[in-house]
Amino acid sequence: MKNTILLVDDEDDLREVLDISLTDTGYDVLTAENGAQAMSILKETDVPVVITDIKMPGIDGIELLRKIKNNNPETEVIMLTGHGDLDLAIKSLKHEATDFVTKPINDDVLELAIQRAFDKITMRQKLKEYDRNRAMYDLFINELLQEDVMIIGSDYRILDINETLLKKLGLQRKEAVGRHCYEVTHRLTRPCSGEDHKCPLEETLKTLKPTKETHVHKDKDNKNVYYSISAYPFFENGDIIGAIELARDITADINTRHAMMQQDKLASIGRLSAGVAHEINNPLTTILTTAMLIQEDIDPKSEMYAELETITNETLRCRKIVSSLLDFARQTKPAKKHHNINDIIDDCIRLTRKQAEFKDIKIQKALSEKVPELLLDKEQMQQALINLILNASDATEPGGRIEVSSAVFPGNQFVTITVSDTGKGIADEIIDKIFEPFFTTREIGTGLGLAITHGIVGRHGGDISVQSRPDYGTTFTIRLPVNRGNQDDRT
Repeated sequence: MKNTILLVDDEDDLREVLDISLTDTGYDVLTAENGAQAMSILKETDVPVVITDIKMPGIDGIELLRKIKNNNPETEVIMLTGHGDLDLAIKSLKHEATDFVTKPINDDVLELAIQRAFDKITMRQKLKEYDRNRAMYDLFINELLQEDVMIIGSDYRILDINETLLKKLGLQRKEAVGRHCYEVTHRLTRPCSGEDHKCPLEETLKTLKPTKETHVHKDKDNKNVYYSISAYPFFENGDIIGAIELARDITADINTRHAMMQQDKLASIGRLSAGVAHEINNPLTTILTTAMLIQEDIDPKSEMYAELETITNETLRCRKIVSSLLDFARQTKPAKKHHNINDIIDDCIRLTRKQAEFKDIKIQKALSEKVPELLLDKEQMQQALINLILNASDATEPGGRIEVSSAVFPGNQFVTITVSDTGKGIADEIIDKIFEPFFTTREIGTGLGLAITHGIVGRHGGDISVQSRPDYGTTFTIRLPVNRGNQDDRT
């Protein structure tokens, strides 16, 4: 049953749609509506690949995964999960799931996951068939496999390593072979340990079975890099002598799922904010009007007049907050037209320069002439960039500097816009919260500016990231796709 897939999901409609889609693609599809039914099928039929939902009544996806791996460790299992179940999805990888795909399911993403599963099955078959054929082995790990591959002995020393990983490490084969794996890939002095760095080799040596772990590393910018690492036992004359370790960078998948979860959260908060703002706006108008009318009949020098002035000012401040809430909640679809982003940047600098100069802050620009025209909503992109420049101005001490730059990403697929300052920076413990609505460290801020900016960039198909060092400044980077989508004819 070479191309057979068992599909397990308690949703009848989804199961039926995927059954049709996978059958049309050329797979033989078996279906089950729950974990118990799936186990019955697996007892009677040899199925190489199982696709299962994580959340199901009775035997859930994680428990089904455990049962499958206990009975047949070589069965590849792909998990289906909602955006809110990211932790469960990562947990499933630690229980040797092949991959996970989020709902709503993208056919191309699912097909890629299935292909990976069958590739792993093929890999195991090839290794068994050609384990003594060095020429075929070299071809396999260096050309057919694009993942990072190491052959590691039971003493943690590298017996072999493929070209893909050597290029990433910037090493020659002779510089890696013979050294401890943790020295080469982790720059450690002892084997990996801890919740985020469990050693897959250690577990494989202990159980004599394949092991899968998710490692969290830090890159040169101190950002999290997620790796899915699989270790397969390596035998000689019936004794285990080490493991074949495959590692895949899943950072992009994790970040994409985080971004989608963030967008869902922002949309929910936006709808709530819109309702609250509209309900508050009318009584605020009544309070403001009444206070101003009473002031007209009172001596400006009286104590009551001053109290009414306080009421008026605070009401105006509340209305400003309500206005920000409505801006955040509006989430207007961009009316995209072709624009030169450099021209938009020039306009934003012109509009904010006076405020910066008032604090003796210089705004500089470094704009690439190679930047192509982009499909943008000019007003929304101006709002996003002005938010970033004004935030940079607020965070920078007199005599400081702000630089706005543009560049073309290698391959001409993206354009990047950066806003850098020499300000006080952002503390490590709050940097992950700055795009959340209502989060602010300023006494008079609403905490909506960066949330609005994040939403605008996301609606343009881009992403925004931040790098910061306390006391050394902050850099926000917007990445926008080149010519993705269609021009909007609205004026």
